[in-house]
Amino acid sequence: MKIVFLDASTLGDDIDYSSLESLGDLTLYTSTNSDEIVERAKQAEVLIVNKVKLDKAVIDQLPQLKLICEAATGVDNIDVEYAKSKSIKVKNVKGYSTNSVAQHTFAMAMYFLNDLEVYRKFSASGEWTRQDNFSFFRPYQNIETLRWGIIGLGDIGNRVAGLATSFGAKVYYYSTSGLNNSKAYEQLSLDKLLKNSDIISIHAPLNDKTKNLIGVEELLKLKRNTILINVGRGGIINEVELAAFLQKDEFNIRVGLDVLEQEPMKPDHPLLDLKDSSKLLITPHMAWAS
Repeated sequence: MKIVFLDASTLGDDIDYSSLESLGDLTLYTSTNSDEIVERAKQAEVLIVNKVKLDKAVIDQLPQLKLICEAATGVDNIDVEYAKSKSIKVKNVKGYSTNSVAQHTFAMAMYFLNDLEVYRKFSASGEWTRQDNFSFFRPYQNIETLRWGIIGLGDIGNRVAGLATSFGAKVYYYSTSGLNNSKAYEQLSLDKLLKNSDIISIHAPLNDKTKNLIGVEELLKLKRNTILINVGRGGIINEVELAAFLQKDEFNIRVGLDVLEQEPMKPDHPLLDLKDSSKLLITPHMAWAS
């Protein structure tokens, strides 16, 4: 069996591939450009990808292909329906990063909720050494007093909901697919969730229903001091409209992003020009990394 992994570097270094090698003839490429895909994969029966895009035009040129393995959870880089129409199975790694992404969601929420960057700068600058009072603080809210809205109640969304509940938050959710129903949490329309939540975290896949789900119209519905976190997929929040909104926002909306529409981040990305950087925390798509 001919197995080809097109972007193995996305999994990091020092990976043991012996289990794959025991199944067939394994060829590894650290990374693959779009114009290299067909030549490298044309003999493959099994193709492993993480971020390499496999669209209809590419799939049509891979006559031996029987199985596509997504080395992650999201499959937005693969034309899944077309692959199925060609009798090519598509499998992902369901649930591998559930706890990791949930943990990072809380790290982002706490960063904003507890003003951690403010206190880090205060102490590191020596300001604390120059005051008489034992403490410097800004009053903040406990999670137990807040309402947490979850967009996308899959495995990760459910995990975050459970953790938020354990902190005492009131949890609501919006199902982007309309298929996830939970008796444990109250389901709201997207409009009501945006208007009523203090913290909102996105855990949805990118598809036709979620592309640009959050734009300027939705951002204007957020409460004052809302924390908005996207650890789902870039493209769910319209980043151009988000940048413009944050530049002139007077309601202290704070945003944490672990995913962007184009990765790596573009040098001319509008979010890099944000005047008040305390409103924004961007991490480089690493929430899964544990």
